[in-house]
Amino acid sequence: MKTPESVLKKQATQAKIAEASLAESKAAKAKKSANKKEFIANAAKYQAEYEAAEKEAIDNRRAAKAKGGFYVPAEPKVALVIRIRGIIGVSPKAKKVMQLFRLRQIHNATFVKLNEATIRMLRLIEPYVTYGFPTRHTVEKLVYKRGFGKLNKQRIPIAENSVIEEGLDGTGIRCTADLIHEIFTVGPNFKQANNFLWPFKLSSPVGGFSSKTKLLHFMEGGDAGARGEEINKLVKRML
Repeated sequence: MKTPESVLKKQATQAKIAEASLAESKAAKAKKSANKKEFIANAAKYQAEYEAAEKEAIDNRRAAKAKGGFYVPAEPKVALVIRIRGIIGVSPKAKKVMQLFRLRQIHNATFVKLNEATIRMLRLIEPYVTYGFPTRHTVEKLVYKRGFGKLNKQRIPIAENSVIEEGLDGTGIRCTADLIHEIFTVGPNFKQANNFLWPFKLSSPVGGFSSKTKLLHFMEGGDAGARGEEINKLVKRML
């Protein structure tokens, strides 16, 4: 019995689709393998860069001490800002600044590039936020544990490097190591990388805020305002 032409056509079409699918799958596997090698190499390169910077800082400190002087490290380039108060009693100007920093909810946290303008803005919202200088370890923890990216105005978990690759296409930032390096070193694409990151949603700190009141400045025993390196301890309790 002769096979109908329609059946032959259908079989040919299915064979073509299967062939295309197999070729696509092989290409995707090859790309994934090449990407993996590249991302591992990038991570190793950044690790060597961080270690060299740390070693240089230690050497400079020792040299200064030997000469009886002091070593003053470079000014931090990036701050981590955490909103610690709600909307009650917030002045319109402070509200506007917090909107610019994307701190719309209590316990939201974002990175801010430090310059004269942003430092003035941070001083304006000091009663409602706490901020300081994150270490590389803190940046890593935030991205790995609470990292969400913005894709088509949607909040997508950074579970795969493909999310970063799609969201930051054209910037050269293709994996988590690239993203962390760009944020921590305040690279040329810091703005795009920071805007791609959805504001981090942190939990209430383990053990609560200050035993006095969080409304006071950090220097007065409260929690608001600048706290320098101490921000890293707070983030650890809020992750």
